Amino acid sequence: MSIGTHHLQLHTGPSRDDVRIGLTATAERALQDRAFDVAAAMLGVPGRDHAGAPDAAEALMLQGIVLDFVTRHLPGPGCRLLSEDLRLSMVPAPGDTVRVTGTVTSRPAEDSAVIALVVEAPRGRVAEGAVTVRLPAEPVTLPPADRPDIILHHHRHLEALMERAAAAPSLSVAVAWPCDRDSLLGPLQALRGGAILPILVGPRAAMEHAAAEAGASLDGCEVVEAGTPHEAAMAAVRLCRDGRAAALMKGSLHTDELMAAVVSREGGLRGTRRLSHVFAMDVASYHKPLFITDAAINIAPDLATKVDIVQNAVDTVRALGEKAPKVAILSAVETVNPKIPGTLEAAALCKMADRGQITGAILDGPLAFDNAISRAAAAVKKITSPVAGDADILVAPDLEAGNMIAKQLSYLAGADSAGLVLGARVPVILTSRADSVTSRLASIALARMLAAAAERGGGHA
Repeated sequence: MSIGTHHLQLHTGPSRDDVRIGLTATAERALQDRAFDVAAAMLGVPGRDHAGAPDAAEALMLQGIVLDFVTRHLPGPGCRLLSEDLRLSMVPAPGDTVRVTGTVTSRPAEDSAVIALVVEAPRGRVAEGAVTVRLPAEPVTLPPADRPDIILHHHRHLEALMERAAAAPSLSVAVAWPCDRDSLLGPLQALRGGAILPILVGPRAAMEHAAAEAGASLDGCEVVEAGTPHEAAMAAVRLCRDGRAAALMKGSLHTDELMAAVVSREGGLRGTRRLSHVFAMDVASYHKPLFITDAAINIAPDLATKVDIVQNAVDTVRALGEKAPKVAILSAVETVNPKIPGTLEAAALCKMADRGQITGAILDGPLAFDNAISRAAAAVKKITSPVAGDADILVAPDLEAGNMIAKQLSYLAGADSAGLVLGARVPVILTSRADSVTSRLASIALARMLAAAAERGGGHA
């Protein structure tokens, strides 16, 4: 979980002398999906997305609502909970607005009070009961401090991607030089799950040693001997050219070594377009997968290269089921400025889409990052666009910007990611040495879905 803040209004609670029998207060709260998920996360049980989610999480959430009412509304700041008797009648649903009503019914002692509580939702009474609280001797003011706001990291988008990929046929993958733990465990775990049929290209002894250290084995894998990373890259590419493998995957060799074999004019995997890279990012605070391109291949792409970058990403997202992806062409500003070349290219790309030179998507640009992913930010700047605040694809002006966006989302926003090189004859799974096994599995799932879409369409998507 990551924690942000929002400002809390000033509250002052009554002293014990001010709390009278019959004192009443009412408060309402709209229940969000994440309220149920936070309670589930605290208890370590499945969230609302899982059938048969335990009632314990729902009970914990309702108790939290009651405690918030007691400590903020009646009696308010300064009180201490002594006991609680809460009886649940029904479970509210996400989106319900619940109303909590409390009434002071007795004062058992000078410093305590009993408060009767009723919690109601549009469909009926949710709970009722009573709490006993200790009252402060003097009024207590809650300072205008920051109140935490929890963002749950479900990574539900990549999980959904992997679930959908499970319906696709197993993918034969040539893995170049998987000679360390992480680069080997990804393919091996995907093999155990039936996702791929890996062909491991490298020194058998080194790969067997890496597998043994990780408590795994190479059983079920085909092994092609290669003595150096260069030889492994060339052999893995050759397997793809010959049709023995439907995808290529980077192991623990350097990206340059693998890509040199891919782009080789003799024996490589060049297609009709320029190669480009796309990240599929699972950002907890964004409502759908976010695809970022190009953050790994094209350093300073010109307009013609950007056309291929955009079309590669569009075809990929369409292959995943989105009929008309929304593409935001990013810059530092949202207006065309001749002093910022990226804004001119963004405007040109949008016009090219209007004329059919880029197909299958809705483009808008230039858009600043905030306008691309936030409807509120777009509204402030009076931007009316079907893309603003709802982008599927973010097109960076150059590799440096794209790489920084992707890594900021990963390391500051806790995003998980999958990544592919597009535009070659087969999908190229280009993982980083810092990628987790989960990220590698998600990249494999993405390649699996692209290969299945290409098979249906008679060519690489």
